[in-house]
Amino acid sequence: MAVDSQLSSPLGPPACDKDSKALQFIEEMTRETGAVQERVLGEILIRNAETEYLRRFQLNGATDRDTFKSKVPVVTYEDLQPDIQRIANGDRSSIFSAHPISEFLTSSGTSAGERKLMPTIHEELDRRQLLYSLLMPVMNQYVSGLDKGKGLYFLFVKAETKTSGGLLARPVLTSYYKSEHFKTRPYDPYNVYTSPNEAILCADSFQSMYTQMLCGLLMREEVLRVGAVFASGLLRAIRFLQLHWQQLAHDISSGALNPKITDPSVRDCMSKLIVKPNPELSKFITQECSGENWEGIITRIWPNTKYLDVIVTGAMAQYIPTLEYYGGGLPLSCTMYASSECYFGLNLKPMSSPSEVSYTIMPNMCYCEFLPHEPDAPAVSCDSPPELVDLADVEVGKQYELIITTYAGLCRYRVGDILQVTDFHNSAPQFRFIRRKNVLLSIDSDKTDEAELQKAIDNASALLKEFNTSVVEYTSYADTKSIPGHYVLYWELLVKDPANSPTHEVLNLCCLAMEESLNSVYRQSRVADNSIGPLEIRVLENGTFEELMDYAISRGASINQYKVPRCVNSSPIVELLDSRVASVHFSPAPPQWNPERR
Repeated sequence: MAVDSQLSSPLGPPACDKDSKALQFIEEMTRETGAVQERVLGEILIRNAETEYLRRFQLNGATDRDTFKSKVPVVTYEDLQPDIQRIANGDRSSIFSAHPISEFLTSSGTSAGERKLMPTIHEELDRRQLLYSLLMPVMNQYVSGLDKGKGLYFLFVKAETKTSGGLLARPVLTSYYKSEHFKTRPYDPYNVYTSPNEAILCADSFQSMYTQMLCGLLMREEVLRVGAVFASGLLRAIRFLQLHWQQLAHDISSGALNPKITDPSVRDCMSKLIVKPNPELSKFITQECSGENWEGIITRIWPNTKYLDVIVTGAMAQYIPTLEYYGGGLPLSCTMYASSECYFGLNLKPMSSPSEVSYTIMPNMCYCEFLPHEPDAPAVSCDSPPELVDLADVEVGKQYELIITTYAGLCRYRVGDILQVTDFHNSAPQFRFIRRKNVLLSIDSDKTDEAELQKAIDNASALLKEFNTSVVEYTSYADTKSIPGHYVLYWELLVKDPANSPTHEVLNLCCLAMEESLNSVYRQSRVADNSIGPLEIRVLENGTFEELMDYAISRGASINQYKVPRCVNSSPIVELLDSRVASVHFSPAPPQWNPERR
């Protein structure tokens, strides 16, 4: 899709000289998408030519796309896991990358229930920072005056550990927040946060959230944008305010920090912010938070807020109605598209409605290929090389699975994201995020697929055997109306001896047994992050799933091809199921979770 270089930029006008350079960079990269991608692949192959991984495929120094595509296979995490484990165990030879592996970035859980370990190199921090530096210049085209105030962002670090070979393993955002790139970032009037670094970097989730919320309240008139990484994170902050506003108001009225905040660096930085009592602000917070009506609470407490900055695409779309309720109609802005494996691109129209969000992949971040995805087609085997499409050659309207080759040494790696092409910016395609491949349930950063859910149900069902009872059918639902959200399982049971049916306590333990079976990302979210609530089982009246099939057939489903959906989100279906609930059970305790890897 060639573009005349003399055409005026569709981006702009820039808010300042610095923004002008950033917007010009975006234009240059997206005008020559094919050429930039070819250069990126060449750089990666030259740099990593002598790595063990590439030598296996006998490229013999070739850096052209045709040779690369004909010799290097498309792979999944499971294909790479043996080599990744060697690095984790301490092998420092050049397996994937000519540059030393600096750490592992932990991604969503594998089928074995543990986090994925994505090897990365220190240089990737530069690429992440580059993409971050482009966000505000784009936003400034749509919202003016953002240099006249601050952003209230709820940002957190999560648990990290070390592999047996001594490398750190931690989430990508924790890696970034703890880096010098973030901690010593240059001052930018368009990017000032209310939260001090000490509060963001505090490992205790309560102390971190408390002090970030307190700072936001103290600077309420200066706040121009409110955000978190995911929609679920912002709603968790609102729920925190509901639970702790009295303590926060007391701190403000007394001019003294809550004694529960014990982190020395946090107490030290907060002592500079809470310099004197402010009874007027405390009274205001009490008036706003003591009532039952929390509609528009964000605009009531932070009246100058211009938008909410959160990811509401993919699984996060389920939170949009709740955000609109608390946000009083504020626009929802999704600014960037990224993963643990690589940061990809940004939204060039950040104020578009959530249903219209498209991300422009920046061709300099990694080498991208796309596997055409037909939603109803059978899965493609990795044994037969699929025909992949280059970034500049995808077609509007079609869906693709994203495949990447990175500077850190991932080659033709299946990320697992399904994207749909919506348009082009210059010659760079713009994509709508459709979903994660095979993901059934998600509340926060967790991702549970059907196989994992089935395994969890099998393990929980073992508790029913002594009662001669079995689960004859089930489906699931991500309940995001509560904060934090939680998994709901609908079970229909076959009780062969009603006189010996499972007790309420046993069914509660079934909830816990399911949680114990889910991956470490889920369990960390339950135990350490408090971003997921206790799992719930709703036992249904016998015959409910026959009614569900009748409903589906009445809506046009084929009786011969009907399958019970393992996850439901349609309101009529959820209402039907809820109208047939015989008993409700919750996990009586958090599942086991330890930050140390097995």
